[in-house]
Amino acid sequence: MFKVLLQFTFPDASASEIQDVLSQCHSIHDFQTKVIYKSVQHLLAKSSEGFTTAGFEALTPNTPYFYISNHRDIVLDTSLLNVGLIDNGLITTASAIGDNLVQKDFLMALSKLNRNFLVLRSQSPRQLLKSSKVLSEYMKLLLSQGRSVWMAQREGRTKDGNDITQQGVLKMITMARGETPLMQYIKELHIVPVAISYEYDPTDILKVPELVAKQENVPYIKTNNEDFNSILKGALGFKKRIHIEAAPLDSSLYDQIEKEEQSDNDKLKRLASEIDKSIYSHYKLWPSNYIAYDLYHHTTQYASHYDEKELRHFERRLERRVNKENQLEMDSFLLMYANPVINTSKL
Repeated sequence: MFKVLLQFTFPDASASEIQDVLSQCHSIHDFQTKVIYKSVQHLLAKSSEGFTTAGFEALTPNTPYFYISNHRDIVLDTSLLNVGLIDNGLITTASAIGDNLVQKDFLMALSKLNRNFLVLRSQSPRQLLKSSKVLSEYMKLLLSQGRSVWMAQREGRTKDGNDITQQGVLKMITMARGETPLMQYIKELHIVPVAISYEYDPTDILKVPELVAKQENVPYIKTNNEDFNSILKGALGFKKRIHIEAAPLDSSLYDQIEKEEQSDNDKLKRLASEIDKSIYSHYKLWPSNYIAYDLYHHTTQYASHYDEKELRHFERRLERRVNKENQLEMDSFLLMYANPVINTSKL
């Protein structure tokens, strides 16, 4: 698998030339900049029509940040974020990843080579509490050592496009605060919300069965290789345009929340809401999002945001991927793209 990755990254290089590159990798930073960075650039050239970033220029080099983002793709989200950080001369992240996603030895090794750390799933309440404390302490340690951290705003990917920060994620992050007041501790983490936006999600149709099962209130059982297939599809599938935007929170917000909210739960709830607002207001909406909104609501409200060609392209995609006779499938697919418009309109 590593040979396949390297041949993909350096398609015109000989085996000895690839070996020369690897011999220059003496650290994770070397491996990320000399190999993974080039892998992602090559991937973008083959599977997208362009990748843009914004907001990172406002961040300070050599400063560790705690990035919290919406989450669409298992591997690409953090890979692209780190490309943006490298391009802007910023510290790359150690990133949280579910242990269910690295069952294959190749993926585990690759995760370690990209500073991923494991979030343990399928635990008893007592085990979950213990591992959450360890995780919180580890993220605190990383930041104190000058390493930035990334974590999704909620457990797992947002499959329905409705990006909402889980209060429980913020509570877990603050478990290592000790005697430090809650908002003071969070303020010192230098949290930066990040909005990640793909014009087309290559894994959209793979997410529909789980969404339908949820709507029908029936258990959803993943197939053996489902996560691995999602990783491959997400990486190699066509995404059209991609945009990632950093949206730092005003430092005065933490003092404001401290004054206005009573309990720690209220403070975390308010902070989660502010992170959501930041992500919604910096989320890049594409023609696909506006088209899905109009199709779902049987309206032409956003017709000025797309043309006839873009509409036909989306309709063909819908026809190829969804059974039109199944209204739940149709609605789930459309809302996946429409929900970012709905959330933004709430602002």
